[in-house]
Amino acid sequence: MKKFGCSLLAVSFLSAFAGIVSAQEKSYPPPKVLLIMREYTKPGKAGAVHDKAESAFVQAFARAKWSTTHYFGMTSLSGKSRALFFTPYESFEAWEKDTQATEKNAALSAALDRATAADGELLDSSDQGVFVYREDFSLRAPVDIPHMRYMDIGVFRVKPGREKEWSDGVKMVLAASEKSDSQAHWACYESAYGAPGGTFLFITPLKSAAEIDHSLEQGKAFAAAMGEDGMKKLSDLSVASIESSESNVFAFNPRMSYVPDEWIKADPDFWTTKPAGAPAARPTAEGKKEKPAQ
Repeated sequence: MKKFGCSLLAVSFLSAFAGIVSAQEKSYPPPKVLLIMREYTKPGKAGAVHDKAESAFVQAFARAKWSTTHYFGMTSLSGKSRALFFTPYESFEAWEKDTQATEKNAALSAALDRATAADGELLDSSDQGVFVYREDFSLRAPVDIPHMRYMDIGVFRVKPGREKEWSDGVKMVLAASEKSDSQAHWACYESAYGAPGGTFLFITPLKSAAEIDHSLEQGKAFAAAMGEDGMKKLSDLSVASIESSESNVFAFNPRMSYVPDEWIKADPDFWTTKPAGAPAARPTAEGKKEKPAQ
């Protein structure tokens, strides 16, 4: 996103670090453990078709009045057509207990099995990973998540043995961003399971696409805060430490999300929206989806 005349890898290193915090009603801190599932849909099977299949999971948890966890889904606006599902946990133990409780609920398990079979007919492939929160690599991470509409996700893979250069580069970006843009924010997660070691996610929730424009406008301010020597050093660190990088943007999808009552009350017009022919707005009860998400 930011182009400062430095190397392509340096630009990639910086691309995920953008965002703006809107006036907040309540800030929600990032979960310590994030379970992420990616569903890649077959051609012609995205959109309303996939939304309808996913609503079966939502309805299953609503009928069970599930309150252990919750999850929310997003659909891709760039890259290959896919849906992401985020399931947050405060610990790995909480994940274990949630899984065990689901397995013990026969009616819920049966409903999830049926929904999974129907959903699978629409998918080209799926995978899942578990990521842990890196507070030291995050900036102003708590946000008013129920009012966000998009998510910019930057994925970086660090070269083996280059963790020191990577860490130094991230710290430089943190310092310059904090100095140059009082509205910049992101949450960083590192892979624990299901993704190559050294995979880092930089997640920036966005309230509107105007915040992407804002990040572009902040390029000169960032470069000024970094200084010419700093930009050169950041470029060198990027080349030395980054194996690959990619950024994509996703739109929150309430039709494939099972969110807490608190989210629904914060923005009922958005979170209770349903497509034509879909079930009525679900009962407001906390819950989660059996399938995790990216």
